[in-house]
Amino acid sequence: MPTDHTLHRGPASLGFLAAAAAALGVGELAAGAVESWRSPVQAVAETFIDRAPEPVTKFGIETFGTNDKAALVIGILVTIALVAPLVGRFAATRRLIAPVGFGVFGAVGLFASADGASLLHGIPSVVAALAGFGIWQVLVRLSAAESTASDASVLDRRRFLLGATSFVAVGAVAASAGRALRRRFSAVASRAAVMLPGAKDPLPPAPASASFDVDGLASLYTPNRDFYRIDTALTVPQVPAEDWTLRLHGMVDEPYEIDFDELLSMGLVERDITLTCVSNEVGGELVGNARWLGVPLRDVLDRAGVADDADQIVGRAVDGYTCGFPVEAAYDREAIVAVGMNGEPLPLSHGFPARLVTPGLYGYVSATKWLTEIELTRFDTFEQYWVPRGYSEMAPIKTMSRIDVPSTGETLEPGETTLAGVAWSQPQGISKVEVKIDDQAFAEAELAEALNENTWRQWRFPWTATEGNHRITVRATDGDGNVQTEERAPIRPDGATGWQELLVVVRGSSS
Repeated sequence: MPTDHTLHRGPASLGFLAAAAAALGVGELAAGAVESWRSPVQAVAETFIDRAPEPVTKFGIETFGTNDKAALVIGILVTIALVAPLVGRFAATRRLIAPVGFGVFGAVGLFASADGASLLHGIPSVVAALAGFGIWQVLVRLSAAESTASDASVLDRRRFLLGATSFVAVGAVAASAGRALRRRFSAVASRAAVMLPGAKDPLPPAPASASFDVDGLASLYTPNRDFYRIDTALTVPQVPAEDWTLRLHGMVDEPYEIDFDELLSMGLVERDITLTCVSNEVGGELVGNARWLGVPLRDVLDRAGVADDADQIVGRAVDGYTCGFPVEAAYDREAIVAVGMNGEPLPLSHGFPARLVTPGLYGYVSATKWLTEIELTRFDTFEQYWVPRGYSEMAPIKTMSRIDVPSTGETLEPGETTLAGVAWSQPQGISKVEVKIDDQAFAEAELAEALNENTWRQWRFPWTATEGNHRITVRATDGDGNVQTEERAPIRPDGATGWQELLVVVRGSSS
């Protein structure tokens, strides 16, 4: 039996893992004390998001989609679960390993929390590291043999396992308490209290002819709960409307700042606009259509007076994220500072209380959520968030078409069936969608009525399915007569291109 407060390697591995788990829980609890404080896991995850190389970011989005952030957190926890036992094995015989291990743990969290901010934001990581080391010391003492008798050995092992289990349980309770404490910073109540005024010139309801009744086809308006979410925020920023302000500054004649009520008083408009993420692959689902309510961006800019030599509008979010797009886009299209989405205030995850919505440009340059600043500047003096990471300054949306029905690899019955999907091209709109079966010539599909040039159009195509394997291809033509390019290109630097193709199986009547 080990003496002098040391552990065998097996118990040491388990003890260090238990101490690390409890430390994470303490870090979550400490982070609940102050709104700006960040837990160790949150801090490291957010820093990883900001600094990860593009291939890693692409892999996360392609593999996990809108669950990429949850996957990142799970990955961090799994890494800790794998590393902690290894550190514990070394700490069993080397006294300095444990304090060094928890010191590194605290330092990583501290500096990740302070990335571009105050070191005070990393206090939870320091508290967690100290707690973890203290718990480790307790576990070492719990397992230390006071005698060499066999019954004492059993007793010490039980004390150790009971102590390790108890500390893990305490960590879990602390983590839950920390998350409960953070709920007091929530903007849920603020959003529920918002009463948005109506638009000064509301849009009419969408006509029935703008939608096809095809099971599996994307709806004309994407429900808020289903609208894709891709951003750099690990946790949704909580911004109460009563505390929100929008600052407009930079290359303007008269900088100003307004609150939420003042923004609403500028007069609201409704706009039907499809948003697309630059990470949307050919045939992907990172696209959605909504009816937005907001203030025309040109009105917000004109109040300040844009300098003649300003050529970039920079939107800055409350978490520091920036986008940047040409000044012309505020005047040659229906860009808005949006406050409503599909008949209700913006959901928290989609930018409440205000965000930018700019048709015809991918979201990474034009659709800042949780908007807090608009700055007028120049492209040659400021690079928005994604440009140093290998994406283009200019990001007009590519003409794209998608097959929703059937899905890839689906097995169909022979006979009459309907193929269907959506297509979009902003701001030109869609004039034609064509479908090709195997090596046959392209044939024109039926288009639903267009709401406007800034929204997607549904299409459908009747097909008499025959037994065998079939390849279905779709392409679109924009309002200017330009056919969607067949050439395949990746999402980086400015959006994917290519025709979507999928394979289906039509089984014989005797199958």
